[in-house]
Amino acid sequence: MSKKLVNYRTERGVAIIEMDDPPANTYTHEMMRDLDEAILAARFDVNAHVIVLTGKGDKFFSAGANIKMLASVTPEFKYYFCLHANETLSRLEQTPKLTIAAINGNCVGGGLEIAMACDLRIARKGDSKCGLPEVSLGVLPGTGGTQRLVRIVGKARAIELMVSGRLFGFDEAHQLGIVTFIYESDGFMTKVMDYATQFTPPNKASLAVGRIKRSVQSGAEIPFESALTLERELQQQLFKSSDAKEGLTSYVEKRQAAFTGK
Repeated sequence: MSKKLVNYRTERGVAIIEMDDPPANTYTHEMMRDLDEAILAARFDVNAHVIVLTGKGDKFFSAGANIKMLASVTPEFKYYFCLHANETLSRLEQTPKLTIAAINGNCVGGGLEIAMACDLRIARKGDSKCGLPEVSLGVLPGTGGTQRLVRIVGKARAIELMVSGRLFGFDEAHQLGIVTFIYESDGFMTKVMDYATQFTPPNKASLAVGRIKRSVQSGAEIPFESALTLERELQQQLFKSSDAKEGLTSYVEKRQAAFTGK
């Protein structure tokens, strides 16, 4: 059997998905299949309340699609490869669990497109770069990059970043809102895990966290009245949960809530 290109494990209520093809963790059709499988595993894993996505090694989160692979296949295969990658990242984006990209190195091209499909992005402090340089290859960021970037930074800035293809540091990415936090290099993943576990039971009602994420991700793409309807439906689901009962009861009883994720 061929080596898995994506590792999956759970720790402290967090599913850790690690792209494993160092040094650059470029993705092929095979890696994208493994990533899709890991995302599905995390979605249905009752022991996983938050998802952290990262890259193997300390040089790259991911340098995006494997260019040698793309150069060697037909235009039809390229199209279906992008289609599959888009479906995988949409699945990640719509999974009703908080997702965090732990950007542990350079994050360019399709690597940044993967990170932008996560809800939050935490970068490791250092000299690493990010950006969408696909224009230099005569193509566009075709794994959701043109659409997710504009929703983060706005039209004019998104166009400038993509047509110039320039790479930039995490400080600028943070200023633009692409990166949520920057953590020190020492103990980076430990710090990311400490941050992630605050959203797991018993600390937080993870069902509510997931439904908040779902309401924002889906609601932002539909008419306002439809988004309000979605919000009410998700709220009704939460009203039936054990965590909502615990949260309301603990407030009345003036004690710390102990959530179970149910």
